[in-house]
Amino acid sequence: MKLNTDKMIAETGDGIGWMIFNNPERRNALSLEMWEAIAAILDSFQRDDAVRVVVMKGAGDKAFVSGADISQFEDQRKNAEQAERYSAMLAGARRKLSSLDKPLIAMIRGYCLGGGLSVAMSADIRIASEDAQLGIPAARLGIAYGYESLEQLVNLVGPSFAKEILFSARRFSAEEALRIGLVNRVVPVDELGDAVCEMAATIASNAPLSVKATKITVAEVLKDPPTRNLEAIEQIVKICFDSQDYAEGRQAFIEKRKPRFNGR
Repeated sequence: MKLNTDKMIAETGDGIGWMIFNNPERRNALSLEMWEAIAAILDSFQRDDAVRVVVMKGAGDKAFVSGADISQFEDQRKNAEQAERYSAMLAGARRKLSSLDKPLIAMIRGYCLGGGLSVAMSADIRIASEDAQLGIPAARLGIAYGYESLEQLVNLVGPSFAKEILFSARRFSAEEALRIGLVNRVVPVDELGDAVCEMAATIASNAPLSVKATKITVAEVLKDPPTRNLEAIEQIVKICFDSQDYAEGRQAFIEKRKPRFNGR
């Protein structure tokens, strides 16, 4: 895959697509070019049937993503008009993250701040190391987050903790993040890679259509009742029951062996 920057890396193997934020000298701060590459990588993973789950991680051992690359603000976000254009491009990349129909895991070590936390919140599962620090320092920079980002935050932690995170602009420890529901699991630093790989491998071994159905259904549950697409849920459920994978799952159960799912 040809990207417009070397600050993002895409790798695949064993059913897992790896998206790596490769800007360790700036603690993986996200530049405009990196945001654009995120969209390209996710499009590629979406089209690749061999990729059954996607993992995001930061290069090095200091950060997942420490936020936006503030050095670009003067050129690209110096006034409201420029900030609006910049935010529109970021919103497009975030929608790619949110609309990916494959499971998305955030592997969080070190700093996960601002835009980095926004990226992590787009994941279906967040696994953090004990040294992780998470927060949104917008109030210290005089900026504000829009509806989509705050909707994700409120859905995860509720309105009260969302306000505490934003009002205080402080960094939360991994254990605090676990307690309020911002991350799914916290593991020792030296166990983070194994924990993420185990989770990803487990998901990749399951029936892709069933996993997709779960992701679609949960997304609809989170919508306001009048906007829920119940027909889409009924359709994906029907597809699962009519699939080769359902037949394979039944046969494997009878034969007491591991199923071999093909996503059809």
